[in-house]
Amino acid sequence: MPALHHGGMHTPLTTFLTRVAALLALAFALAPAHAGDTTAAAQMQRWSEASGKPVSAERGRVFFTSRHGGEWSCASCHGNPPTTSTRHARTGKTITPLAPAFNPERFTDTAKVDKWFRRNCNDVLSRECTAVEKADVLAWLLQLDAKNPPQTAKEKP
Repeated sequence: MPALHHGGMHTPLTTFLTRVAALLALAFALAPAHAGDTTAAAQMQRWSEASGKPVSAERGRVFFTSRHGGEWSCASCHGNPPTTSTRHARTGKTITPLAPAFNPERFTDTAKVDKWFRRNCNDVLSRECTAVEKADVLAWLLQLDAKNPPQTAKEKP
């Protein structure tokens, strides 16, 4: 039988559980704040599964930078590469970096991801993007590395 100290029982199990609870509380307090319910990688996986096709980062890069017969490409507003803040081509509104390595909040809220893909694809393509187009763009965006940032289109020879 454990000894009673200061009005309570302190068994090895309660001490262990108290320490685990304290560590979990600390981990949640120190974890980066993400707004949503998912990750960019999970979004890519969702669309890849929906399309039934393997993803291609190169197809995503080409899709992102192409005008598709219209006036704009995705890069018109998000930049190329989309690793810094930019301004919307029409409204001038500031757009934070699109690549998840440069903006960890991106693609973490499923409702926002669906809303903005629908809106932006209609602006660029005059239709919704297909599942494989979304998966490919995300595959390319996930390759952009904050520790080894790519050159901007202006910096390339």
